Amino acid sequence: MNAPANLVVETTSPAFKENAREALADRQLQQALSAVAPGLAARRGAARDALPEFETLREKGREIKNHTLANLDIYLELFEAKAKAAGSHVHFAPTPQDAREIILDICRKANAKVVTKGKSMISEEVGLNHFLEEAGLKIVETDLGEYLIQIRGETPSHIIAPAIHLTQDQVEQDFRRIHTTLPKNRVLAEPAQLVSEARGVLRERFLEADVGITGANFMIAETGSTVIVTNEGNGDLTQSLPRVHIVIASIEKLVPTLEDVGTLLRLLARSATGQEISTYTTFSTGPRRKGDPDGPEECHIVILDNGRSQLLGTDFQEVLRCIRCGACMNHCPVYGAIGGHAYGWVYPGPIGSVLTPALIGVKSSAHLPNASTFCGRCEAVCPMKIPLPGLMRKWREAEFAGGGGPALYGLGLKIWAAFAKRPRLYHVAARFGILGLSALAAGRGAFRKLPFASGWTKHRDLPAPQRRTFQQLWAEQKAGVPR
Repeated sequence: MNAPANLVVETTSPAFKENAREALADRQLQQALSAVAPGLAARRGAARDALPEFETLREKGREIKNHTLANLDIYLELFEAKAKAAGSHVHFAPTPQDAREIILDICRKANAKVVTKGKSMISEEVGLNHFLEEAGLKIVETDLGEYLIQIRGETPSHIIAPAIHLTQDQVEQDFRRIHTTLPKNRVLAEPAQLVSEARGVLRERFLEADVGITGANFMIAETGSTVIVTNEGNGDLTQSLPRVHIVIASIEKLVPTLEDVGTLLRLLARSATGQEISTYTTFSTGPRRKGDPDGPEECHIVILDNGRSQLLGTDFQEVLRCIRCGACMNHCPVYGAIGGHAYGWVYPGPIGSVLTPALIGVKSSAHLPNASTFCGRCEAVCPMKIPLPGLMRKWREAEFAGGGGPALYGLGLKIWAAFAKRPRLYHVAARFGILGLSALAAGRGAFRKLPFASGWTKHRDLPAPQRRTFQQLWAEQKAGVPR
């Protein structure tokens, strides 16, 4: 599958192995990951156990998303009609460039100078901040995690916790470096003090913003509404205080009805943070009406495709069920060891290993679907039951079919195939191979060093084989030979 046209590909995925090595050697990163990720996984488990119908909800959620994707054209048209009836302007953006230009045009018509933003992975996908800044606008991220990475010049390392890779000490150092107008002797020893300082700084930005930009967790076709789910009040302030509110979301965020949203919300927070429901779940339908105490004068909804419609009807359609909870990352041993930046683009972890090749092409991200142990934990915890390991395997097949992959790997498969097509030769070679490997293990039962497999045995023991092949053991068992 080719990358969509006009896509800005700012990816370091081809350097994944190098990124992973650096992440494993980064002590501060390892400290941050060990302190946060296991807690998110544990809270998700507790929330699941406290809800007897959790598995039933997963099945229902999957059916809702499958039905929506099967009728996406109908629900897009219905959403557009309902949103316009509520006073919103709806814009369809086939490519990231279209989305960026639409949003810049809206900002210019509003004579905007300051733009506040809520957390939005889609805005990261299209490179919105950099584009608007180059056009002369001041962009202020208002989500605490996004604000932290903005002042550091970084990108999110997690879908729901953008700054999960930072320690408290790093945050304190950044605040003292950036907030130079505050007293130098102020105390920032507790998380609450850091949060309070960030709120004080951001409060002024909310009041001076001309345009507010948010993402959307869901778009409801029945009412033309958008929904944001947050644990901070910044999302509500971003969309209600400025004169103009812009929503940017991708086509798969659609759901048919309010009742459907209720089902998915019961899954989302529990899967993401272990909460029954997020602190703020906000439904927005159009601009401010006569008599409303607050709200924007204009509301614009920008709906991005960026190649997603090309996935419909293919083996990879199932990835569009994702509701961006991050549960797959919180339970992934690979993500837990290296964090999100090693994946090199917007979407890390198991979901990124499937979605990134679909959006930028497998040639540009071939390492990602290979960065998996296939332990299956991601699929087991996904609220939408997306078969992530199976989809990663399909990307591996696509890469190989396209002539990708290391030359040595391809040569090894050809040698194996030559033996596998000749069973007698295969059995003889297997017997000699097992005897040789057993001798190399020198009675230890496992390899500490093994030729051509040092990348594996450097970090873990590889069990040594017994001195007999499976076929030999099977024949002996059938013959009644004692073991």
